[in-house]
Amino acid sequence: MDRLSHYERFGFTRAGRILTATIRAPGPVNAVDARLHEELATLFTDLARDEDSDLIVLTGEGRAFSAGGDFAWFEEQVRDPRTFRAIAPDARRIVQTLLDCDKPIICRLNGAAAGLGATIALLCDVIIADERAVIGDPHVKVGLVAGDGGAIIWPQLIGFARAKEYLLTGDLLTGAEAARIGLVNHAVPADQLDAKVAEVAERILANPRWAVRWTKVITNQPLKALVAQMMDSSLAHEMLSNLAADRAEAVAAMREKRKPRLSGE
Repeated sequence: MDRLSHYERFGFTRAGRILTATIRAPGPVNAVDARLHEELATLFTDLARDEDSDLIVLTGEGRAFSAGGDFAWFEEQVRDPRTFRAIAPDARRIVQTLLDCDKPIICRLNGAAAGLGATIALLCDVIIADERAVIGDPHVKVGLVAGDGGAIIWPQLIGFARAKEYLLTGDLLTGAEAARIGLVNHAVPADQLDAKVAEVAERILANPRWAVRWTKVITNQPLKALVAQMMDSSLAHEMLSNLAADRAEAVAAMREKRKPRLSGE
């Protein structure tokens, strides 16, 4: 496991040919901070190169999968927009390398997934959620464009009308509702989550390795084409939104647990 030994924000366990990567960020909801963002940009390449696994399970530690961005990091980005500009290459790499990984990835959605956390979950190949977990992309609520891949993947899963409603409102939905509309594959009670993940993993691993991997490769080709078409513009618009006055106000209001006083600027 030498390739994975340097990770600070992930823990790794093995069961046969299944490798589980668990998000372990500081705080109760595994929020994305600078270190986690940096590690996500290399994680999926390292998982793809791991010779001892054929299937990846991606999950979160504790009560959340990854519930959005760290607010101290947000405030740093508002104070110094150069820090936001600097993460754009890694933001692109996260999405590209996740889709490039030819091993099947099951998302074990154990709890809240928001913003980039939701994007990562939804870019996995099979998403199995705790029915009480919540998922959504509330970028707009913190004054940002949903530029990290959310505007790409949500319409592919639930259609443009539904996707735009959720992306423009920033509303969250439960795992059960997400399964009902086709955003995730399955939603089960919490005490059945591990069994369902194991069942789906076993069914995938029962098939010839390269047939599975290469089927994933060709199925992801349209998504990769969309990423190539949209990602640069998505990130550019997200960086522009970080400069807006309402971005700073939205972050401050969230931090202070009050309604934002938006100016329209």
